[in-house]
Amino acid sequence: QVQLVESGGGLVQPGGSLRLSCVASGNIFRFNTMAWYRHAPVKERELVADITSGGITNLADSVKGRFTISRDNAKNTVYLQMNSLKPEETAVYYCNLRQFAQTYWGQGTQVSVSS
Repeated sequence: QVQLVESGGGLVQPGGSLRLSCVASGNIFRFNTMAWYRHAPVKERELVADITSGGITNLADSVKGRFTISRDNAKNTVYLQMNSLKPEETAVYYCNLRQFAQTYWGQGTQVSVSS
């Protein structure tokens, strides 16, 4: 089993920045992909960014140039640096880990972008 714990959410003004962290623990294999998703009210959950254990990243077009995903394999931690945040990016942000045929989710952290 794998546990994911997110942190770093909160309230920020438009144009501001936040850094999310997600620590994974449990039965983690060397090769996996970690990701951030977000789910806003009345919208479908969407992939924000993901990163393989080898460091290959993928970002949604809407966040390219503003968000950065990174990871520390030694700490089993993935980060999401979010800059120039927009009000429409208010959502619950979820950490996700995929290894072999298994997918795991964190509880989510709320990000609110408002003046």
